Amino acid sequence: MNFLSLIEKKREGKVLLPEQIHKFIREFTAGQIPDYQMSAMLMAIYFRGLNTAETTALTLAMRDSGDVLKFPKDKRPLVDKHSTGGIGDKVSLPLAPLLACLGFRVPMISGRGLGITGGTLDKLDSIPGFQSLLPAAQIVKQVQQVGCVICGQTDTMVPADKKIYALRDASGTVPSIPLITASILSKKLAESLGALILDVKFGCAAFMQTKADARKLARAMVALGNECGTSTRAILTDMNTPLGRAAGNWLEVKESVACLEGKSPADMMELILDCAAHLLIQTKKSKTFADARKLAGACLNSGAPRAKWDEMLAAQGADLKAFNRKLTLDATAKVVVEVKSAKAGYISWCDARIIGEVIRDLGGGRLMKEAHINYDVGVDQMAKPGEWVEKNAVLCRVHATDSTQAKIAMARLKTAFAFAAKRAVKAPLVSEMISR
Repeated sequence: MNFLSLIEKKREGKVLLPEQIHKFIREFTAGQIPDYQMSAMLMAIYFRGLNTAETTALTLAMRDSGDVLKFPKDKRPLVDKHSTGGIGDKVSLPLAPLLACLGFRVPMISGRGLGITGGTLDKLDSIPGFQSLLPAAQIVKQVQQVGCVICGQTDTMVPADKKIYALRDASGTVPSIPLITASILSKKLAESLGALILDVKFGCAAFMQTKADARKLARAMVALGNECGTSTRAILTDMNTPLGRAAGNWLEVKESVACLEGKSPADMMELILDCAAHLLIQTKKSKTFADARKLAGACLNSGAPRAKWDEMLAAQGADLKAFNRKLTLDATAKVVVEVKSAKAGYISWCDARIIGEVIRDLGGGRLMKEAHINYDVGVDQMAKPGEWVEKNAVLCRVHATDSTQAKIAMARLKTAFAFAAKRAVKAPLVSEMISR
């Protein structure tokens, strides 16, 4: 095909035909289109955009570039959740076993973090023996037998997305709504889902800084997901403040287990139950949101999801004895230091971006995809906006590899907290739901 003519066509703002998009994705995946030409196409899309038909064609072409998971017929609906990423966002970990206990099958294909955004697989890799990369046949088998899996994308699932994302990252075309939409949904559609809930974040530590941009992305993904036959909803959630009281890979696993044992921070519990409730509504397992949330809460409190969590870990090779021993430790980092308040007052702000940057620089995140991760570093016991703290009270704890690193982190973390004499009106965590 004459790919140059298609680049020129999109550069001029003209519409590409679905068959043209399917063909160039096939040829690029097969190595027949050079990276420099695909980078030019991505830049043209970045500036000129794609209409709904073009975005649909791109998404389906990327999905069909590799294997699509095939599951046997089963009365349990196939569902999943996707978050656009944030600080302390560990919802997927307790949500997967909860959904399995609610009668769903959950083939949760997750990713790793980049920059300050934490990745689900990085968190799970902090568990002794846990295998996050599984062949497709094992994914299907585990979903059928256990009810849930959390693992990475196989080499043969959506290979076009892997190649295109690498070019987007290197060519400055990551923040494009059509490209983001196609990247996320091509992977989720490859799971053969019946229902999908999207957590689209906005705020200082979110990919979309403003609620308006988050809403625009959410609407694009919801419209496309529904058009492709998967019942899709999105919630817009605040990511100005870290979710929960812990951020950092192992610390988030610990907090996830605490949630499964009924000791969850309120904001984390809210998102877990909301995501589960929406999926119950979408699959017609519940008629009202209130009933769905009550059902999800009762299930979470029953202890069954905690047992399901261990069952999932064991199925993926985890050493449960070593894992449970590790859970009893207060910390696994070499140095743990408290950051204390210089004055008394209500916490009015806890800057998620600063905390995410500190964790990344401690070694808990990546500046490059190949960077080594330190699973033990992070921040926990974070004070939350609206809470009163006395002078010298603990604002948070730093988990670091040495005292020098901890001292630098402490100074930066003090700037993440702001105080007020009066408790401010708290912004809602979930501000909007989009279903079409």
